[in-house]
Amino acid sequence: MKVVEANGARIPAPGMGTWTLRGRQCSDLVTEALDIGYRHVDTAASYENEEDVGAGLRASGVPRDEVFVTTKVWWTDLEPARLEKSAEASLRRLGLDHVDLLLIHWPNPQVPVARSIAALNKVKARGLARNIGVSNFPTGLLAEAIAASEAPLAVNQVESHPYLDQAKVHAACRKAGMAMVAYCPIFRGGSLFREPAIADAARRHDRTPAQVVLRWHLQTDGVVPIPRTTRKERLAENLAIFDFALSDEEMRAISSLTRANKRLCDFGFSPRWD
Repeated sequence: MKVVEANGARIPAPGMGTWTLRGRQCSDLVTEALDIGYRHVDTAASYENEEDVGAGLRASGVPRDEVFVTTKVWWTDLEPARLEKSAEASLRRLGLDHVDLLLIHWPNPQVPVARSIAALNKVKARGLARNIGVSNFPTGLLAEAIAASEAPLAVNQVESHPYLDQAKVHAACRKAGMAMVAYCPIFRGGSLFREPAIADAARRHDRTPAQVVLRWHLQTDGVVPIPRTTRKERLAENLAIFDFALSDEEMRAISSLTRANKRLCDFGFSPRWD
């Protein structure tokens, strides 16, 4: 397991994403992930699975202080009073007295960044979150958030994979000492896995294309991928990425694919991207 240092946070990589996982499937996968060595689990109020994630955490038997738990406040709950209530409700559902990282899930153009960041700081000051950050913030909004925050922000969680150029966001995160947490890190497989830069590297290293892509993330400074899977065997596969390394040439070849600029998550409430 790799640990990424980010403004005081120590974030295990890779993490386990839980978007779309629900019920027994979710709790069982969380337990399995922790049993095989994951130490970072990512959820959100909007995923409607925090109770299931909490059940999986407890069933694993792994001590609480060994697991890095992230959750997020939905974009409609960014007014200060609503943000605090959202954080409190998330903790109740998770069965925890704090999370390791609390994020603003998406910016809300109707709520000034400074107001929601002030509320996020208050939640941290109350001890409900050890670290705070944002998600889906392009560089302009990220600069506003950094300037408005009393506590250093640890993370900007964004869609990132070899089909999407996030160089500007990544550079802004590193300049501020923040990690860039990558969701949808392997795109949706398919055409990405057939790209020669990835397929050839997979053959050379006797690895799967997914493992090659996750290794590409890990070898990029300050990046924490959080792949999601519905299959227990994939959990182990996604973690088995520490006994090989991509060459500089392989890294450059995979990075060149980002010029495709294919984005999976873009909604009516999304900000204007870089």
